[in-house]
Amino acid sequence: MINIDNIFKEAIEKGASDIHLVPGKKPMLRVIRNLIEIEQEDILHEEDMYEMYDYFVRGNVSKDEEYNQTKKIDFSYEFEKTRFRGNISSTDGVPIATLRLIKNELPKFQELGVPDVVRRMMYQPQGLILVTGKTNSGKTTTLNALINEINQNENKKILSLEKPVEFKHTSNKSLIIQKEVGVGKDVLTYRDGVKNALREDCDILVIGEIRDKETMEAAIDMAESGHLVLGTLHTKSCAETIDRIINFYEIRDQASVKYLISSLLKLIVSQRLIKGTEDKLVLLPEVMVVDNVIAGCIRKEKFSVSELEDAIQSSLGKGNVSLINSLAELYVKNKITLEQAKSQLEEKNLEILNRTIMQMKMKMQQ
Repeated sequence: MINIDNIFKEAIEKGASDIHLVPGKKPMLRVIRNLIEIEQEDILHEEDMYEMYDYFVRGNVSKDEEYNQTKKIDFSYEFEKTRFRGNISSTDGVPIATLRLIKNELPKFQELGVPDVVRRMMYQPQGLILVTGKTNSGKTTTLNALINEINQNENKKILSLEKPVEFKHTSNKSLIIQKEVGVGKDVLTYRDGVKNALREDCDILVIGEIRDKETMEAAIDMAESGHLVLGTLHTKSCAETIDRIINFYEIRDQASVKYLISSLLKLIVSQRLIKGTEDKLVLLPEVMVVDNVIAGCIRKEKFSVSELEDAIQSSLGKGNVSLINSLAELYVKNKITLEQAKSQLEEKNLEILNRTIMQMKMKMQQ
């Protein structure tokens, strides 16, 4: 018989980021990127998985219908003042679950390791700012830290669309409205929420995830109308983010989209979390500030990811932070090994990394 409360307690005690519940294995935790079994728990069987399903769905008819139709549901859950973001899906017709632990206290922006230029760009009156990265790269934490920064210092109305709502904000100097996206929630889809935001007199719109053309178009419309729009995408670099946005559109529409992006986009911060030398996760940021050079690269008839990456690397004095420089700085500060730094780059960039490390060491010695 599965004891979910005990699993929650073990996850919190060990500082896990995720819980995995699958049949045929003991409950597993992800701790600093490693998957470990909870030794004192029994191996989970099929009946345990259905018991788990009943525990989280709790007779919610709309959730049950959604799972039966799509074989997946998202939900949030709270246990002893710790919040969890959960997903139930299916394997061989049996429910399985993944739960992400959400920290009770939002870290201050200065503690994240995100370059300060990102915080400063939040005071733009309008435009588009994107936070990108793969799953479990800290995008949501960074986004909410930025919201908190505005809330503490600016008199704005902030409208946030999330699936599900993770960090619960309390309005301070700003007025914050958080809406959950999904069937039976505050708004059906991100696209619907963005379109309605035009009628809600908000100053800043936060889009938890931009995953399709329709949501991207709505975000662009919102930015064009004089609002500041923050959003996230699941991309691994700043240049790849631009490529992903362009490819949302048909070839015949891409020229006009490039012009809009180059005009409205203010900044992209792309981040990764990698295991450091002290067996802790460290943030690896890349920042692209859209100036005339970057805008020109975006608008070119034939967009090139490598050309945009070179432009970021060659204009570091304008607030840009390249992946190579971030890796070199983390290595020089002994936060990661040289092997870890090299593993994040393509072969063609290793020589630039070595040169950058030498330059940083020379500056430190002066």
